Amino acid sequence: MTELSKEQHLLIAMRKTLTAIIKDVTPPPGMRHPFSEATIQQVRQCLGLIAAREQELALEQGRGGERPYYSDERPDVQLVAFDTIKRRPN
Repeated sequence: MTELSKEQHLLIAMRKTLTAIIKDVTPPPGMRHPFSEATIQQVRQCLGLIAAREQELALEQGRGGERPYYSDERPDVQLVAFDTIKRRPN
């Protein structure tokens, strides 16, 4: 596994800070958002740029294809031990 660079640590910190701000100021359904539409678009652009750069750096390090997942999400691949597979009678 490759050590993360200063740039990667910075991008992670910026992404986490922006998403925490969004969570903190998001109003309940039906209430008006405190940010203007222009500010919302700028935050989306920032998060998009951060994600794109993180992906570029991951690909440069050979870590491409990583995706976030939920802890209760079923994996696409299921490992099966060979000793649990039974042979069919001939």
